[in-house]
Amino acid sequence: MRWRVGMFGLWVGCLGVAGVLLFRAAHPPARLARPPAPTRHVTTMSAPASAPHAAEPRRANRLIHEKSPYLQQHASNPVDWYPWGQDAFDKATREQKPIFLSIGYSTCHWCHVMERESFEDPAIAALMNASFVSIKVDREEHPDVDQVYMRAVTAMTGQGGWPLTVFLTPDLKPFFGGTYFPPHRRSSMPGLDELLPEVATAWQTKRQEVAQSADQLVALLRQELAPSARQPEALTDAVLQTAFDEAASAFDPIHGGFGGAPKFPRSHELSLLLHVWARTGTAQALEMVTTTLEQLARGGIHDQLGGGFHRYSTDQQWLVPHFEKMLYDQALLARTFLEAYQVTHRQEFNEAARDIFEYVLRDMTDPQGGFYAAEDADSEGQEGKFYVWRPDEMLAVLGQEDGELVNRFYGVTTEGNFEQQTSILHIEQPLEHLVKGTGEDPSALARRLASARQRLLTARSTRIRPHRDDKVLTSWNGLMIAAFAYGGSVLDEPRYLEAARRAAQFLLQHARRNGQLLRRYREGEARYPGTLEDYAFFTDGLLELYTATGEAMWLAEAKSLAKEMVAQFWDATGGGLFLRSRTQEPLIISSKEIYDGATPSGNSVAALVFLKLGRLTADQTFESYGRRLLETFAGQVQRSPFAYPQLLIAWDFALGPTKEIVITGDPALPDTAQMLHAFHQRFLPRTVLAVHQSGEAGAAVEALIPYVKTQRPLNGKATAYVCENYICSLPVTTVPQFESLLDTRTTRALR
Repeated sequence: MRWRVGMFGLWVGCLGVAGVLLFRAAHPPARLARPPAPTRHVTTMSAPASAPHAAEPRRANRLIHEKSPYLQQHASNPVDWYPWGQDAFDKATREQKPIFLSIGYSTCHWCHVMERESFEDPAIAALMNASFVSIKVDREEHPDVDQVYMRAVTAMTGQGGWPLTVFLTPDLKPFFGGTYFPPHRRSSMPGLDELLPEVATAWQTKRQEVAQSADQLVALLRQELAPSARQPEALTDAVLQTAFDEAASAFDPIHGGFGGAPKFPRSHELSLLLHVWARTGTAQALEMVTTTLEQLARGGIHDQLGGGFHRYSTDQQWLVPHFEKMLYDQALLARTFLEAYQVTHRQEFNEAARDIFEYVLRDMTDPQGGFYAAEDADSEGQEGKFYVWRPDEMLAVLGQEDGELVNRFYGVTTEGNFEQQTSILHIEQPLEHLVKGTGEDPSALARRLASARQRLLTARSTRIRPHRDDKVLTSWNGLMIAAFAYGGSVLDEPRYLEAARRAAQFLLQHARRNGQLLRRYREGEARYPGTLEDYAFFTDGLLELYTATGEAMWLAEAKSLAKEMVAQFWDATGGGLFLRSRTQEPLIISSKEIYDGATPSGNSVAALVFLKLGRLTADQTFESYGRRLLETFAGQVQRSPFAYPQLLIAWDFALGPTKEIVITGDPALPDTAQMLHAFHQRFLPRTVLAVHQSGEAGAAVEALIPYVKTQRPLNGKATAYVCENYICSLPVTTVPQFESLLDTRTTRALR
């Protein structure tokens, strides 16, 4: 399809044929979660500072009443924006106007550009207000809406990304769309000043054709997003081998990661490879993981001063990032670094995980305990300005000697590696290489660098910070709760466990109403029904919190939410889980999702939640849901397995063999604590853990996990029962005996 506006009428008339071809030829799902990398020189896309669109004060539009930071960013636009809702739909129906749907999020760089260039322009706003009902959507508040219309645009154009721009009929069916549009034509890209009149004219003169085209597109989307029931397929380990082969063929052995630029740190791909290594002992699987994590930790994508990771790298070597920081990336990467640490016990992986956690605790935690959503890439209108340095700035903070050392270590040069001769900090050479050049004691040099980093961080904190999106999303908080719980147990760090507890308590108190989860909390308001992601991710976080603490309340809450997840989202006819609750008014499509993009899909996480809950509590109902879910999508997964890494982690669990471990004793006592430490220091996929105490705490666990009633401490000592499919080895009472059972594993080739 061509973007030429003059071709619009032809495109509408030909969608019956062209639309089908476009849809079937569209890029595989990986494209959806990977929007085009922004041009590095953002000034070329900025509205001229010398020509403001309006001199007089402007009255706020309807978005001023919304809590979403993204919608509030557009509240002073001259566009007559509506939030997503019935008022807008009724107006479009009543006035028979098409809908201009704009979807983005508050830390999206190109959303800022389009808002500044187009939505602040009175002339563009006048065109929108005259002929359209304009709706602004925060994709993070409405992921179900975003999913449907992102797929529609990808079907029409072959690519997607944010800002997402879609034209809809009054009954919400898409008929034309794209991503970023400038106000005026740029080369082959049409401007809104010509696109809007063209679409309005087509709506007036070719409405029947437009409606027919929209119907055809919706039918295609329904086939793609809500496939009809098919015969479930058996689970085999061949799909794991195919996924490994796909990973190996795409792997970058120099820089790590998969493919070329832009590169996304989809850490669930690395976690899957660790599962393959644990099953087979394949050294190449582990090598791909460690190489990638080394390069991520040393690269510019890692905030070397403040901790945490930026969203993706615009180049192949992880040097020049897109500077957004998303909560979900912190959660997922922390988990993978911890898993790699459990396997290798390499200190740099331990430190990278701690680096993430300290950043989240310092900069991304609400006083009540929830975790904020994201930080922007831009500061003072320039991407990355908050993070980059010049050599003289380093010297001014650190002095000559330490400044030169840090410049050398982090690759800060006069020429720079970013815009305007600034440098993105990255580890130019490992510490051991720097030691050779200075002759200094390695530990003393490490302390100097740590002190310098702290001084630089303090100095950086005086700069104007990027915008922070301070809404609390249930789903992303679930991911972060799981990471903090896992990190607290692996790193033996009580602060991290307490952070997980506080966030879980916050969500249970503020993001749940009448037993059902809500999607978003901000400024005292919880709103929007929870999606599948909210239920699946939060339930997973609660399960990890139980595993880390042995506190029965978290398991009870996880079990309750899992039951509610089935009640609201399970497709009894076709299998699997819908993204949007069946209790809500349906969108144009009742869609499902299994693709694991920037975040895992709700179905992928739910599958593992069901399997773990079933195995831990001996509840076959949960386990049957997990297996049915995997079998439902098995045929789809087998066509391109590495696109579904989180789902394959659940697949690996379902294939088994699994272990059920019960440790009896008081976790506050040294002997029990030592056994728990031995467990948490190991990477043990396909394993569930129950902690059985005496007294009231033990009774609470017995009510949830009945089989632990007979598993008691021997001779008053902490005792471990290691079982496989509920057939247990002899109980052991010493840590070496327990470690021997944990370390006994059989590896075999997948084929």
